[in-house]
Amino acid sequence: MVKRLWLIFAQAVTVALAVVFVIATLKPQWLQHARWREAPIAQTARQIALPPSPAASIVRAGFAQAARIASPAVVSITASKAPSQTARRGRDPLFGFPFGRRAPHDGPQLGLGSGVIISADGVLLTNNHVVEGASDIEVQLSDGRQARARLVGTDPETDVAVLKIELADLPAIPLGEAANLQVGDAVLAIGNPFNVGQTVTSGIVSALGRNQLGINTFENFIQTDAAINPGNSGGALVDADGRLVGINTAIFSRSGGSLGIGFAIPVDVARQVASALLKDGVVARGWIGVQTRELTPELAEALKLDEARGVLIGGVVADAPAARAGIKPGDVLTRIGGHAVATPADLLASVAALKPHSEVEVAVQRAGKALSFRLDVDQRPRPQRVAEDD
Repeated sequence: MVKRLWLIFAQAVTVALAVVFVIATLKPQWLQHARWREAPIAQTARQIALPPSPAASIVRAGFAQAARIASPAVVSITASKAPSQTARRGRDPLFGFPFGRRAPHDGPQLGLGSGVIISADGVLLTNNHVVEGASDIEVQLSDGRQARARLVGTDPETDVAVLKIELADLPAIPLGEAANLQVGDAVLAIGNPFNVGQTVTSGIVSALGRNQLGINTFENFIQTDAAINPGNSGGALVDADGRLVGINTAIFSRSGGSLGIGFAIPVDVARQVASALLKDGVVARGWIGVQTRELTPELAEALKLDEARGVLIGGVVADAPAARAGIKPGDVLTRIGGHAVATPADLLASVAALKPHSEVEVAVQRAGKALSFRLDVDQRPRPQRVAEDD
């Protein structure tokens, strides 16, 4: 009996294997279809078990956290000005300062701008053009408190001003390093555009080291596409960690509103200016008294120079350090101290970095000959308007 059952079982298994073999040979898709039908269910189960994307949550939390850190230290500024005073504008009408609303010309002007508290004892940074000529400056914090501000000092050539307010428990923004910024880094612009209230806009660093825009004498702007509008002047440009990296100052615009091209003064520059104003009340820069031109290959050939290297001296101020040392118009200045100069902007920055009343050696080319002069550096005169000489 057992032997018979075993034979029946063996025959059934043989027949089943034969059927599977035939199906696999003639209709393999029948077997594959059964497997595929179960696959989406397992895959869906695995997808449901996955946690949310960490990258997306980091971006959302990062910007929100940056705004929470920086926003309390950004203030609104109202500057009352005499009717005869107007905010300084860029030389190119396409470049404007997003300053804010003004009253009619026959009455006092009310300028609306922004500022940033950088220390708990009430030191604020803003733009010079926000407070220039102001007889009264009022500051309003994001928590609603108000205070009259005292003007510590201004530096028109970088468009930086320092204010001081007296209030308790002031929030201070953490300072970053503009030198660490890279094109493409995320940034936030915080201010009071159009007096609608504190506003945060986001963008990226579009470019670094923008100069020769005709806005300030000393230009080294951070360019951003974060929206900057009238009322944002003097406000904060912050990185994704909420640290101050720039002071919003100007926009490129045909209409007065944001076109996605805004400029901010790097915090490194603003911090240096603020330190000098707080300590001495003035920013002391070197000055040698020359007017410069770009040295083109055509000018280099006319001056019998081997190469177009250096800066052409177009004029020399009477009784200035350069004139006293013997430098003449038509000379090509190639080096000042230990720094080679290739453009007028290089020379301006190198001279400004010199300590007033110090001595420096400069190298020039004159009629194809190399000459050297020693200059006694003077302090750069404070301009009534933006100066153009070094």
